Amino acid sequence: MKKALLLTVFGMLLHYVSVAQLPDPGFTLEGNIAIVITDPQIDFLSEKGVAWGAVGESVKENNTIENIETIFKLGEKYDIPVFVSPHYYYPHDHTWKFEGALEVLMHNIKMFDRKGPLNTQGLQGSGADWLPRYDQYLENATVTSPHKVYGPESNDLVLQLRKQGIDKVILGGMSGNLCVQAHMHDLLEQGFEVAVVGDATASAKLPGLDGNAAAQTNYRMMASHLFTTKELVKAFKGSSLGYNAKKHP
Repeated sequence: MKKALLLTVFGMLLHYVSVAQLPDPGFTLEGNIAIVITDPQIDFLSEKGVAWGAVGESVKENNTIENIETIFKLGEKYDIPVFVSPHYYYPHDHTWKFEGALEVLMHNIKMFDRKGPLNTQGLQGSGADWLPRYDQYLENATVTSPHKVYGPESNDLVLQLRKQGIDKVILGGMSGNLCVQAHMHDLLEQGFEVAVVGDATASAKLPGLDGNAAAQTNYRMMASHLFTTKELVKAFKGSSLGYNAKKHP
């Protein structure tokens, strides 16, 4: 028993030491940088949205709505291009023959539903629309074709970034453990340097399941750096970009 206890204590110490020594490569705010935001839409970010019951607690805890807006403001102030990877479902998407657990849920609650890819009837103010407070920041954003499951493999985000000469990405949006994490994975695999703004995301919290905790863990382990929004604001002020910042009231 004594030996077992010693092994347990040793294992715990090894765990804490290994976590403490996890490298933080860092992310410098220079070069060809873009901001990428996933799914800044009503169904995720409004109490009227169909997913609010699952993500609302995390949105409030992280101050996600305000933090995403702060990132949009940073894009304007420091002249950083903004790319949005949205989530839309059309009638033909509801004919899929198999789906994962949350795909089934999203389709059942008609999340992000639109009448068709060329039909914007009913889009304004629907769950698929932008959160209204973001409208002013997205007029000049590059809005990609929609991703259909979680990652950007099914849309043109990577193409649009490459065509603009982008090789570094600041990432945030919804939902943290699904679309944001999947975008992080693919962008890393595609050779981009990626930093995530952890509190500019939020994730579902369900009985026995904490998507936000899972997402934050993976951001820290995989991204070049995990910022808070306040840290990102401070980093921009201290960067070479800060000298050329646009003056906003």
